[in-house]
Amino acid sequence: MSFLTLDLNLLRVFDAVMTEQNLTRAAGHLAMTQPAVSNAIKRLRESLGDELLIRTAYGVKPTPRAETLWPSVRSALASLEAAVAPETFDVSKAHATFRMAMADATAAFWLPSLMRSIEREAPGVNVRMMPLTTREPRPMLLRGDIDLAVGFFPGVAAQLSSDVGSPIRHERLYSGHYVCVMRRDHPLAKGELTLDNYCAANHLLVSFSGRAHGLVDEALAQLQRERRILLTVNQFFTAGRVVANSDLITVLPRHLIASTGMTDALVSKDLPFTLPAVHLDMLWHERDARSPAHKWLRQHLEGMNTVAQRLAPGTSPKNDTY
Repeated sequence: MSFLTLDLNLLRVFDAVMTEQNLTRAAGHLAMTQPAVSNAIKRLRESLGDELLIRTAYGVKPTPRAETLWPSVRSALASLEAAVAPETFDVSKAHATFRMAMADATAAFWLPSLMRSIEREAPGVNVRMMPLTTREPRPMLLRGDIDLAVGFFPGVAAQLSSDVGSPIRHERLYSGHYVCVMRRDHPLAKGELTLDNYCAANHLLVSFSGRAHGLVDEALAQLQRERRILLTVNQFFTAGRVVANSDLITVLPRHLIASTGMTDALVSKDLPFTLPAVHLDMLWHERDARSPAHKWLRQHLEGMNTVAQRLAPGTSPKNDTY
């Protein structure tokens, strides 16, 4: 294959299909017919000598070559768009699909307001939520699996601040603190929560990996104490349901209690030891940094600090300390 003979329009089609993982949806995004999209992908396959996309019952699945190629294609297209796009951006006429990764409670916290804004301001914008099963979302961003990650990523932001060559960008949305959460009629719900009572209770830990060890256990180890983690779950909503209907207690970021849907059944107590502040960070790849649509999305999330403060008084927008 010679790059000089490659039809660059095929790369726009490839990008749309990779984004949607479906030929019909990609055709709608590109204002093309589905046969035209299929033909474009066929031509690109022939040019590159790779299948690129394999049909499945639910759409298409990229080959390893396609996954390797896509980040470079997206970056190049974003740079071209930024160079030729008009200075003014009309979000009401924009067409874009964002793939975002958040934990379930974070999504419940942010998405209602985001959806209202999209329905009101950006009817051509779509959002696809991807599962977040790690505290290290950078590989997903580097591969182009997602456009934006929002969550608590301890250590990542600090590394990015010192790694000037990293293509990953980040911004802190706000900071808050952890509290101990239990059902309202729990034996420990009245009075001050002591360290002895805390350690003697049965605990639930929200762990994406299933590993029964977290920040709390590190803090307790410094005090030469430990706790029994009876259950680990990978969803905050599940944590809220279990704790509201058992004698287990858990530790949650204060701002996420409302996202469990069990606020009326739960009570929070100050922890009898000190934990670092919990930060909510937004991460994205530099290939999207100049995209007007991506900027609109980031600016919207930045503007939701007032929502955070209303749901969790005491949070500190864009503040490293609580």
